[in-house]
Amino acid sequence: MASALLFADVADACTRLVYLGPDANVITARSMDWKSDITTNLYILPRGTERSGKAGPNSIHWTSKYGSVVATGYDVSTTDGVNEAGLNANLLWLVESEYPPFDKSSKPGLTIAAWAQYVLDNFATVDEAVEALRKEPFTVVTDNVPGENRLTTLHLSMSDATGDSAIVEYIGGKQVIHHDRKYQVMTNSPIFDEQLALNSYWKQIGGTVMLPGTNRAADRFARASFYVNAIPKDERPNRALASVFSVIRNVSVPYGLNTPEEPNISSTRWRTVFDHKRKLYFFESALTPNTFWVDLKAIDFDKETGKVKRLDLGESQDHTYSGNATSEFKDAKPFVFLGLGE
Repeated sequence: MASALLFADVADACTRLVYLGPDANVITARSMDWKSDITTNLYILPRGTERSGKAGPNSIHWTSKYGSVVATGYDVSTTDGVNEAGLNANLLWLVESEYPPFDKSSKPGLTIAAWAQYVLDNFATVDEAVEALRKEPFTVVTDNVPGENRLTTLHLSMSDATGDSAIVEYIGGKQVIHHDRKYQVMTNSPIFDEQLALNSYWKQIGGTVMLPGTNRAADRFARASFYVNAIPKDERPNRALASVFSVIRNVSVPYGLNTPEEPNISSTRWRTVFDHKRKLYFFESALTPNTFWVDLKAIDFDKETGKVKRLDLGESQDHTYSGNATSEFKDAKPFVFLGLGE
């Protein structure tokens, strides 16, 4: 079992970190590491959209309170995104995840594909989201990864413009929420409690003495935790942004990495960085030379006049955009969240 967990940890990996700077300058970054193209595109989703939990007749239903910009997985799920209020949500792999059984006759269900979207649609802050999620208004319903014979096992991180953070996991069928501004980093296996324990060991050694250098989740956690707090707390937002980009690149996995012992090791496919204060959502693909951004302040999220728009990132996200790409989005149909048994 240990070797299987280690393989899963290396095969599907991501990192998320939050920079807490001066003058309320909060920046969240994440990498998406996957063994194959995850078919990501960016969408603008207006507020006022009615959604279903896609779990059959007993699905949770809601109307989006906030508009959002999201990065999809396989164009059937929200795997990363931000809303107009400045809330950021990220889904990362966690092989130890075990969701409660879905009793179709009682609590409504929510497809795991729309878990992050539910948060972005309904809440402006981490505190609001945590208060609501503690009441467990739905059962997360998972299914196989598209095109694969294994269940989707994820945990959720959230951050907001105040610098607050929360990590939501399902361990042994029970929801576990870690809520504190100090929870700046999340990676993959082991579970978050154990990640914190491992990281305390490296804090005793000190990052200027030695840091673990492998692609394993615990090592990436230690490096990200040290560097995100060691980089300068620069009052100039673009300098702070440059520092955050350097940290998320440091914990990324080289593109196309392949070793005989681990032939299916994940590569970093793309990275996102969100400047909560300026509401700029940056995207960087491993296959293009440029970083571009989306300006949420320039988007019409209104229910009546706003439109669903899509930015086509191409195969393996190899379409090249540069600078402010907000105007490059085109009118589109909403993507359909993958539902139970679909």
